[in-house]
Amino acid sequence: MFESDTRLAKSFDIALISLILISVIVVMLDSVGSLHARYGTLLFGMEWAFTLIFTLELALRLYCLDRPLRYLKSFYGIIDLLSILPTWLSLLIPGAQSLLVIRVLRVLRVFRVLRLMEFLGEGKILVQSLRRSFRKILMFLSTVLMLVIIFGSLIYLIEPPEAGFTSIPKAIYWAIVTLTTVGYGDITPLTPVGQLLSSVVMIMGYAILAVPTGVFSAEMMRSIRDQRYSDEACPGCGLEEHERNARYCKRCGAWLDEESEDPRKKKHGDEQTPATPTG
Repeated sequence: MFESDTRLAKSFDIALISLILISVIVVMLDSVGSLHARYGTLLFGMEWAFTLIFTLELALRLYCLDRPLRYLKSFYGIIDLLSILPTWLSLLIPGAQSLLVIRVLRVLRVFRVLRLMEFLGEGKILVQSLRRSFRKILMFLSTVLMLVIIFGSLIYLIEPPEAGFTSIPKAIYWAIVTLTTVGYGDITPLTPVGQLLSSVVMIMGYAILAVPTGVFSAEMMRSIRDQRYSDEACPGCGLEEHERNARYCKRCGAWLDEESEDPRKKKHGDEQTPATPTG
């Protein structure tokens, strides 16, 4: 249930992913008023059937592991749990089943099923790059926030209320739209000075957008150089992020190489064997 090395295991995962996609489609269709009025009972029954199947699947996953609580705290464990909770909560909280669209995250298992682990590795690189560049990007966003406040305050002083700049928050909204080069056009300056300021903000927006791109690209290159993790799942807790030369799980301490025997067990066995007399 955690690997796809055999044909049966791959068939199981493909069937599971198909059920996940169908269940998400059922939730979406049930949100359409006309379809809910006509097929509400059928969609409701299908949703409970999917929930029971996924509940059984999660129970089997926990049964297969030596440390099931470790798996529940992992990314996939949390997603598996959240994918079934809304339906059970709907018995107490009406409308909670609409949160079942989170099941689509479980389709991430398709990377393991189709042996596209290199793409999953690229995803890990993206996450590592985001973590490393978080402080720099946060500083960049703080600078942008100060700029939109300044530009918004200036355009509020320059433009008359008839142009739509009736308050500073409204003017800050215009500054954000202009700086990001979105340009909705619902609020536009009328005075020449205001139009000049708009031109400066728009040109500055193109220059500013290049800053986080460069920061993130640099961290991406660093993450690629530091990539050294394998994709094998721990037989004890299901964790996948281990160094390629790791012998034991960094979370639960389980032996990772299932094809060989744990040397700790062999060592303990030798200690328990009485020594042969030499005399």
